[in-house]
Amino acid sequence: MPEPGSSQRPSSTLKSSAASTSNSIAVGAHIRHDIIKGVHPPGGKLREAALAKQYDVSRIPIREALRSLESEGLVESRPYSGSMVAPSPVEDAEDLFEIRIVLESATAKRAAKRAALQSNGEAPDERWRAIRKEINEILDAGDIVIGEERYEDLAVLNMRFHFAIAELSGSLSFVSLLRQISGKIEWLYSLNVTRRGPQAWPEHRDIIAAIDAGQETKAAEVMGQHVRRSRDSYFAMMAESPS
Repeated sequence: MPEPGSSQRPSSTLKSSAASTSNSIAVGAHIRHDIIKGVHPPGGKLREAALAKQYDVSRIPIREALRSLESEGLVESRPYSGSMVAPSPVEDAEDLFEIRIVLESATAKRAAKRAALQSNGEAPDERWRAIRKEINEILDAGDIVIGEERYEDLAVLNMRFHFAIAELSGSLSFVSLLRQISGKIEWLYSLNVTRRGPQAWPEHRDIIAAIDAGQETKAAEVMGQHVRRSRDSYFAMMAESPS
């Protein structure tokens, strides 16, 4: 029994908090999907009461989900205006790709440096090994999705792969910076996923091979080429699209 004045919370409160977090993650995934698919258009209002009714949850997980989506660049909050869908990333596509080239080349280079330490046994890290195992699972899942031509599912897996590389780097700054633009990256990727997805996915194995080999310069180069190809494919698609 907790002492009087103890900060320990009752188990029911802990369960309630865990349930709220789980709900916010689930509903956040639904809202993210609907923003990217245009169900919630750019600039559209995101009212908590209406969203709670639409997604059949209370307003608390909606509020938490909107905060998370704001950190990913998909939602904007303004004083006296509430939350709204961020502008389409199409207008900022060139800048986003340039940021990605610099940022993700740096994450791959640092991940390769850490991989060399792991293979040398100089700094065994169970967290690193867990992330590396997760990358294999992500790559295998992507192969299945492509084989079944379920390209819509590839956008989420693509973002998971790039996040995992950032986590392999061990840099909280890299992870944080990538998270800030992750929503818009996924949004842009989804616009061109049918065309670029099957081409891009095998390139991920080249990236992780260079990282595993501890080849810092090559890892950075391969990652940079990967993002540039995505950029070029995206703009080629846009050029072919009707005005």
